Amino acid sequence: MNTGNTCTWKPASAKAGVIPPRAEGAKARQWAAAPKDGFHVLRHTYASIVLEAGESVVTLARWLGHSSPAITLGYYAHFMPEAGSKGRGTIDGLLGKGGVSAR
Repeated sequence: MNTGNTCTWKPASAKAGVIPPRAEGAKARQWAAAPKDGFHVLRHTYASIVLEAGESVVTLARWLGHSSPAITLGYYAHFMPEAGSKGRGTIDGLLGKGGVSAR
């Protein structure tokens, strides 16, 4: 059982009205709320915001405790729509196609 999720996160979410309260007589781990309403959604939101802000995947992987940045990319690559734009702009500048100028 994930104690932080079932004993802290979900009760606080229920008290705030975000998820329905646990049914009368239900065990601590028995919540009607879907798994997507658990603590993991907060972690996913954090990672998404950090990547959209431009933090490196390598750094985020370390912060999240992933064993490899490849794992992080597998979950969060879709939050990196601008990935590659710096490199493309630099090459365009070198080739005289506008964009970022070469230094």
